[in-house]
Amino acid sequence: MTHESTSDRVIERRFDEALSERYLAYALSTIMARSLPDVRDGLKPVHRRLLYAMRLLRLDPDAGFKKCARVVGDVIGKYHPHGDQAVYDALVRLAQDFAVRYPLIDGQGNFGNIDGDNAAAMRYTEARLTAVAALLMDGLDAAAVDFRATYDGEEEEPVVFPGPFPNLLANGATGIAVGMATSIPPHNVGELIDALQLLIEARLGRRGPVGDAELLDRVPGPDFPTGGILVEPRAAIRDAYAAGRGSFRLRARWHREDTGRGTWQIVVDEIPYQVVKAKLIERIADLINQRKLPILADIRDESAEDLRLVLEPRSRNVDPQLLMESLFRLSELETRIQLNLNVIDLDGAPRVLSLGQALEAFLDHQLEVLKRRTRHRLDRIADRLEVLAGYLVAYLNLDAVIRIIREEDEPKPALMRAFDLGERQAEAILNMRLRALRKLEEVAIRREYESLEAEQRALSALLASPERQWIALGERFAEVKELFGPESALGRRRTSFAEAPALESVPIEAMVEREPVTVVCSRRGWLRAIKGHLAPDAPLSFKDGDAERFRFHAYTTDRILAFTSRGRMYTLAGDRLPGGRGHGEPLRLLLDLEGEEEVVALLPYRPGSELLLASSLGRGFRVAADKAVASTRSGRQLMTLAKGGHASHCLPVDGDTVAVIGENRKLLLFPVEEVPLMARGQGVILQRYKGCGMADLTLIRREEGLSWPMGGDSGRVRTERDLAPWLGKRGQAGRLPPTGFPRSNRFSG
Repeated sequence: MTHESTSDRVIERRFDEALSERYLAYALSTIMARSLPDVRDGLKPVHRRLLYAMRLLRLDPDAGFKKCARVVGDVIGKYHPHGDQAVYDALVRLAQDFAVRYPLIDGQGNFGNIDGDNAAAMRYTEARLTAVAALLMDGLDAAAVDFRATYDGEEEEPVVFPGPFPNLLANGATGIAVGMATSIPPHNVGELIDALQLLIEARLGRRGPVGDAELLDRVPGPDFPTGGILVEPRAAIRDAYAAGRGSFRLRARWHREDTGRGTWQIVVDEIPYQVVKAKLIERIADLINQRKLPILADIRDESAEDLRLVLEPRSRNVDPQLLMESLFRLSELETRIQLNLNVIDLDGAPRVLSLGQALEAFLDHQLEVLKRRTRHRLDRIADRLEVLAGYLVAYLNLDAVIRIIREEDEPKPALMRAFDLGERQAEAILNMRLRALRKLEEVAIRREYESLEAEQRALSALLASPERQWIALGERFAEVKELFGPESALGRRRTSFAEAPALESVPIEAMVEREPVTVVCSRRGWLRAIKGHLAPDAPLSFKDGDAERFRFHAYTTDRILAFTSRGRMYTLAGDRLPGGRGHGEPLRLLLDLEGEEEVVALLPYRPGSELLLASSLGRGFRVAADKAVASTRSGRQLMTLAKGGHASHCLPVDGDTVAVIGENRKLLLFPVEEVPLMARGQGVILQRYKGCGMADLTLIRREEGLSWPMGGDSGRVRTERDLAPWLGKRGQAGRLPPTGFPRSNRFSG
């Protein structure tokens, strides 16, 4: 006995070629046989094999249930040689009315729930087919589709299902293959059939081509088994359907429920498709515990057969719309459903189709099914007519037939010779029972013969006329719509449409609990936010050699503006400032400051207010605070600086007069209206100097006069009410300040 050597069985190949070839085979198998649905019946092989195996087990909608373990055993033993758990998971999903818009399997037992609980083991659950699945397989016995051998060659399975139910779009599909994926949301069958009828009208030549807008009139958007509200603009839906790619915003359905005495709560009746309720509740509870949504006090699950989530606001003064908009942004009460209509097309290749192309492909498939079923029926009719013609010959020559049967040793060839019969006709005559020779049987046979002839003529005319074929398809689709249309419990639309409220952003008050803080910044730039509003003279500790520079009251919901010597404005969130323990954190860790750049002003942002900006060279302008807020960490450039100058002041405009003093000790007062309102720039001349710059700037109310501290520890303040000598026009040089004005040339002493 000789053995083949190992070297004789070695095939030399380049590694990259061998790897590429094998990976390509794996990729094709994944794409064609596992992940992408067929455009004709919308099923993947595992689903098709499941339903076919259940059909052979006679698990019809009006039959009894059988254990799922029996179904799974047949599927993996005869058709689908993969893991039993994977096959059972596919079976379970087809039975879940919250996962599949039109369930294909009727389950009995624990098949999971919307909370995310798993189904019971397959030995405990039972299943049978639904009417939708039966319709999907209608025509398998009429040679309407091809069959192929199973993996072991012992059985046959259908390549595709022939039924007139548009399952691809009705139930949708998801899958991830190698280098491609599919994501098709479910739709309403009644609307899909309306679109199919529109396309049939175009095929009949009764109208022009169907455009995307007309299709959208028939199929306005997805229809999810769990309901919800679609808030995607109509134009975006049209573009997504036209391209076969896009997404849809889907929101939970909710309403306000009064609880008496002016109090109320929000009740969520429907949650978005494929959102696990238990995880959704956990997410919202985390938002409450982490105080990320302070206007919401509690969430309760009061669901029984119907879904009911109760949201309790913290205050009756909360706007319900604001609360829900906040939740839509922070939780899965709003999701985005992807559309990627990537399917196995009629030519057997993966392709992304538009909505119209997918419907057209389904029509082409149904037309082919109609022709094949018609030919199969014609063959059956011809076969039956041949047999009936033989029976009629027997009735017309009954005595002669009986004589031949009694006298001839080989009656079959004798009958064929005597009456010019075919072999099947002679065989049928010989197999007739004696009681079939009654006159009534002859009448019934003649009636059946005439009926079959009429049907044969009608079917032949159908095959010869494309117009009749399209009309027949339209009538068949009308029957499907009657079964599963909007009048039925299963067919009514569950997902409605609405426009999202025109709320560009959720106010920060809804996201952060409003708490008072005192913002403190030292001369060296150490920033902290101390809880509560401290008194102006409350003692604070600083690092050695450091001292207080800025102190003001704010709230955690405020935004803090920081103006720097380079003329840039930065924005900090009040709830994210360093805490009051210790000395805080350096501003440079919070802002992207450059080189010698330092903060010259720190103040809370007040919507609708104005700021006065000024540089050391005596130039400045007013800017709207709303335009000064920066949205990025790098800040916003507001002031353009001349060579040798730096930004020095940023003051809220809360007075009517600008007071400015130069390093030359000249004071000038002028109306604030003389300073222009700008978005950015160098500004205008506030006070004119020769060989020096600006020392200080402030805003006052003219009727209250100009005040300054008298120095020392007395805390006394002097006020000059007669300001006429220093009043002038913007850009003048000014005059020496009043007697007793600080030698530092600063209004704060």
